[in-house]
This record gives sequence, structure tokens and C-alpha cells, in this order.
Amino acid sequence: MIEEAILERYSVEAVYGMHNWPGLPVGQFAIQPGPMMAAFDIFEIEIKGRGAHAAMPHLAVDPIVAAAQVVNSLQTITSRNVHPLEGAVVSVTQIHGGDTWNVIPETVVLRGTTRAFSPTVHDQIEPAIRRITNGVCSACGAEMRLRYERRYPPTINSAAETEIAAAAAASLVGDNNVKRDMLPSMAAEDFAWFLEKKPGAYIGSATATQRAAECCTTRIMISMTPC
Repeated sequence: MIEEAILERYSVEAVYGMHNWPGLPVGQFAIQPGPMMAAFDIFEIEIKGRGAHAAMPHLAVDPIVAAAQVVNSLQTITSRNVHPLEGAVVSVTQIHGGDTWNVIPETVVLRGTTRAFSPTVHDQIEPAIRRITNGVCSACGAEMRLRYERRYPPTINSAAETEIAAAAAASLVGDNNVKRDMLPSMAAEDFAWFLEKKPGAYIGSATATQRAAECCTTRIMISMTPC
């Protein structure tokens, strides 16, 4: 829709979106100006060593050992590279390597996701992943290849449109049921592409579940009755 210039074609002045927000008590909304959700990127690291029999590790360049050190070292991006008052996430979510018990494989693949709110922090993460991974692999005698993809920008609410959305929510559930001091979520949302182009606001609505991890599962139940 963005590529087809839908916002310009119909002279859109502002954009508004709403998403279920697990953990928010039933009958409430949540909104604030500024960051609501984070930028979302993905990465894939292929570590190439030299395979060998597991009983002869001295003949190998073990990519599993290198991968383990990479996973641990990537955690220093958020703890040592990013300002303590800024938010960032670097999560390794997949490790693939080896097919049997007695063979050191030639390659290991790591995959994961990163999150950030500010453009400055967002721009820090990819170079940090490359620097750390290259350094660890070089120390282990292995090679690495990094594929990094930027997916969604952060979801940033503009101030005036936030007040309009909050007022609309308050007209349904009352001022006391519109939460204005929420913490932003490190989840991500493609509505952010609209907010990059136009002023607007994204608001969270309550669900019947209290489990934050159930935002995108079949177990979720939507509450349609304001309290």
C-alpha cells in the first residue's frame, strides 16, 4: 500500500490503528506519544569451520564452539554497546548444525531478531553483530557470513493524534480506563510504515488473556464489552 502511494492518492491527513494488548485489564486502552512498538530486523549468521570426527577434534575447526561463543558475545551489544537508558534486544532464536553424534559439522547457522526504538540504536546493531561475529570466528579460525534484513521501523505515535485517539477511547470507557503511562513494547507492527509517512497514533486494546506472550496465538479471546 505504501509503495502504491495509497496515502497520497486519497490525500490522507492522519492514520490510526488499534491492536489487542495482552496484559491490559479488560475494558481498558493503552496509548502514549512517542514509541509504542519497536523496530524489527532479522539476521542469519553462517559459521563455516572444518568438519572432523568427534573423537579427533584437533583436526577440526569446530563451528559449534564458535557459534556458542558468538551467542554469548552478542549479548554484550545491549549490555555494553547500547546506552543503559535506551532499549534494545538481540535474540538468537535458532541454532542449526550437525546431523549425528560423532561428527563435528562443517557449518552452523544462527538466526535471530533484533529490536530497538531509536534510530541511533537501530543503526548500531547490525555493525555490532558483524564486528563481534567476525572477531569471534577469526579467533576460532572459522569464517562467517552475515545476512541482515531490516523489516519494520519503530511504531512512533505523534503527539496531537495520540490525544485524539485517547479522547475517542475515553468516550467509550472513561478517562480512568485509558492507560497513559504504559511501557512501550519490543514487539513490532507493520502499521509503523504508515506512521513514517503520516502523523497518527496506534492504540492498544484489552483482551481476555493476561499472558503477554499470547498476543498472536489461537488461544486469544477478544473482549468486546467495555467496563
